[in-house]
Amino acid sequence: MAIKKIITYPDPVLRKKVEPVTCFDESLKELTQDLIETMYAAPGAGLAANQIGVCLRVVVVDASKSEEEKQPLVLVNPEIIEKEGCQIDEEGCLSVIDLTAKVERFKKLLVRAQDLDGKIREFAAEDFFARVIQHELDHLNGVLFIDRLSPLKRALYKKRLKKILRAQEEGAV
Repeated sequence: MAIKKIITYPDPVLRKKVEPVTCFDESLKELTQDLIETMYAAPGAGLAANQIGVCLRVVVVDASKSEEEKQPLVLVNPEIIEKEGCQIDEEGCLSVIDLTAKVERFKKLLVRAQDLDGKIREFAAEDFFARVIQHELDHLNGVLFIDRLSPLKRALYKKRLKKILRAQEEGAV
């Protein structure tokens, strides 16, 4: 398995709605291992397959609080089937460099997904765990957390990002 490069905004692959998984084979297991290793190396609490350039409906999440408690969860073809409540909290993204912001999300979810064998599972999630799942499922639909910010905050970020990218290009020359 390998740690993969995380694709960053404004790469167009992050805006694509990805395809459902139909083949539950060894390559799917390898993909999820790469996702888990990449998520932990970043470090992050979740990672969607399209963030490493694979346009399939697969995410990994781990909302555990400490290194010793690692509990990666693989969700294949996930969907939110019930949602309730509201929470607003700080959010960041491995694909959106140099930005965190307060984002409104649902507080409680009922999620349906398949495991690596294709079996359908349902489970409840709330608070931070629910936030991570919503964030990652947004990725599968080509939505970034910056899309949930006000137009002004989004415009300011895009302006700052251009400066950051320009500085990186100049530093690489």
